[in-house]
Amino acid sequence: MPEKKLTDLFYDMLKDIYFAERQILKNLPKMAKAAHSEDLKKAFLAHHDETEGQIERLQQVFENLWETSTSQNV
Repeated sequence: MPEKKLTDLFYDMLKDIYFAERQILKNLPKMAKAAHSEDLKKAFLAHHDETEGQIERLQQVFENLWETSTSQNV
C-alpha cells in the first residue's frame, strides 16, 4: 500500500468531519423533537444552527482547496 501524503490525510480528515457534521445536522431536529426538557430542545436547535455554519465553513475550505490545487496544476 502506498504511503499517504500529509495533504491526503488532511483531506481525508476534512471529508470525515464534513460527513459527521451532515449526519449531526440531519439528526438534531429528531433529537429536539424527542427531548422532554424545553431547555434541551432549545439547546439542540441552537446546535443545529451552529452546525449549519460549520458545514458552510467546511464547504468554503473545500472550495479554497480546490481552487488552490487547480491553480497549482496550471
